[in-house]
Amino acid sequence: MYPNSTPTYAHSNVNAPDYAATPPLPESNTGWAAAALIFFWPLAFAAFNHSSRVYPLWAVGDHAGARHASAQAKRLGKIALLIWAVLTVLIVLFYVVVVAVAVSAASTY
Repeated sequence: MYPNSTPTYAHSNVNAPDYAATPPLPESNTGWAAAALIFFWPLAFAAFNHSSRVYPLWAVGDHAGARHASAQAKRLGKIALLIWAVLTVLIVLFYVVVVAVAVSAASTY
């Protein structure tokens, strides 16, 4: 038999973590949290909380939790933008109605 019959592999390490199986770090969506701060600040607290939890959750191996926190931060930012858009449209409509009523009332005198 050969003197060294056990096979040796140059790059084999039984204890090495499998980095190919680790999903990539999701975006923290801090920009959406900032949008929530600008457009509807009450949602910004939750949005920033979720965006700041993305990396710690991913680092401890809770990849699903990290993706969920990222998605929540983005969702809250979009909701804040939607609330701002709806309120802006309502305010513009209110002013149009007020001006129309004022013009109508002024023309009757």
